[in-house]
Amino acid sequence: MNGVGRADPEAALERAVAAVSAVPDPEVPVLTIEELGILRGVDLGPADRLVVTITPTYNGCPAMDAIRADVRAAAAEAGHPDAEVRTVLSPAWTTDWITESGRAKLASAGIAPPPARRGGAVALALSVRCPLCGSPDTTELSRFGSTACKALWRCRGCGEPFDLVKAH
Repeated sequence: MNGVGRADPEAALERAVAAVSAVPDPEVPVLTIEELGILRGVDLGPADRLVVTITPTYNGCPAMDAIRADVRAAAAEAGHPDAEVRTVLSPAWTTDWITESGRAKLASAGIAPPPARRGGAVALALSVRCPLCGSPDTTELSRFGSTACKALWRCRGCGEPFDLVKAH
């Protein structure tokens, strides 16, 4: 409490940011929404109402309703039961927004991270490395993987299938 008997808004915001940032992505639960890059902002609006801004990985992403509900629950747990969750579409999400720690977590979970982008363009990848054994001898089985934002690949080296997060 501060001198006027009200909770410290900065401390409340810090707790809310930590809680919301830790919300896992329902389709790729090894990543938080912050690591995936869909968490755009956590701010206090009028009357200290928490406003969380998110961007879907693509329009029509079926996980957005679950993400909004999980964000609201995390915000409520952090002391903001009336948090507003705003969805913004512009600028559109890009795989560039996946953090380095997020890319490492994807690889550790057996999901190939998307190719790195340089200057707005996807770098030419001669092959996709298997996240399980590291072999570059891989092939795409299907442009559609376990979720719409992933493609299904197989490693010829170890024989294992794996998802690749599609670059966009």
